[in-house]
Amino acid sequence: MTNKVWFRTGVALLLLFLIIKLFLDVNHIFMPIIIIIQSIILPLLLSGFLFYICLPFQKMLEKRHLPRWASITIILLALTAMMAAVIGVIGPVIATQIENLIHQIPFIQREAERLINFALDQRDRLPDQVTEKINDIVSYFSQMASDLLSNSLNIISSIVSTLFLLILVPFFLIYMLKDHERFIPAVANIFNGERKIFIVNLLKDLNQTLMSYIQGQVTVSLILGAILYIGYSIIGLEYTMLLVMFAIVANMIPFLGPWMAFLPAGILGLIQSPTTFIWVCVITLIAQQLEGNVITPNVMGKSLNIHPLTIIIVILASGSLGGFTLILVAVPLYAVLKTIVRNVFKYRHQIMHKAHSDVDDKGML
Repeated sequence: MTNKVWFRTGVALLLLFLIIKLFLDVNHIFMPIIIIIQSIILPLLLSGFLFYICLPFQKMLEKRHLPRWASITIILLALTAMMAAVIGVIGPVIATQIENLIHQIPFIQREAERLINFALDQRDRLPDQVTEKINDIVSYFSQMASDLLSNSLNIISSIVSTLFLLILVPFFLIYMLKDHERFIPAVANIFNGERKIFIVNLLKDLNQTLMSYIQGQVTVSLILGAILYIGYSIIGLEYTMLLVMFAIVANMIPFLGPWMAFLPAGILGLIQSPTTFIWVCVITLIAQQLEGNVITPNVMGKSLNIHPLTIIIVILASGSLGGFTLILVAVPLYAVLKTIVRNVFKYRHQIMHKAHSDVDDKGML
């Protein structure tokens, strides 16, 4: 019975749950280590994100026989120039739109209350189940607004501490660009024989998975951002730049991201005028059709090979566990775990196949 796959899997899961419970019981012992890991994880993730974006440009520069230090210098100067351009050109526009939005919050609140009151006045004409859902939604958003106001100071302090941590990003990025070819051999040298081959193949597969996802998703997000900017500018939607910047970030989340980007644009469009809201819906629909049928198939193809329902479940679960930050990294993290599991099962199958072949050869002798 101990050789059954289900038995070994059950024992492994039981041991995993026991380890997690033990860790939760004594987590105060590891708190200093956890704090250190939390301090470097965000700069490390951002550095890895920038590394995969910059890697094609580094390869292009080095194909022109530029030394490594020159390619890194050019990339850093280009990133600095882009940041300066964003801060100098787009920054003032976004700052002005944020300031205007803050001044418009009382008006937006009154309009939202008017729309909500109008919907509530229609409750008597609706079925009881629909009325109950409306009450739940109103209570949820009221509680969310209250929590947002009460936690505003914590949010500001978190942003300030995050900005200090971002100082580490350039240093991590420089070393990633400088020594990225040495990483896989350095890890693989710890192992010997077939395990070494397995580790090399696994790390190469992980690298290809992350590179395909990040480079493809960034390209798709930028193209969608350009489409939305053109559309919002044509219809005269207020806070266009602010909404487009949010849309670019939100579109990094597959499937659900575009609808998250539509929510604030739809609300502001509805408050501005019903006609504007209709045009926002039309622009969003056009952008989604282009993204789903033209942009993503040509840019990303089937790089992750993950079912859309699986992606939605992963995103919803990560939102409950860690909020928006975890949502952003949920899909690539799932892709990494899937790649690891696939390679482990492939390696295990190869071992079993080789063992059966050896047994058959000995039987023939």
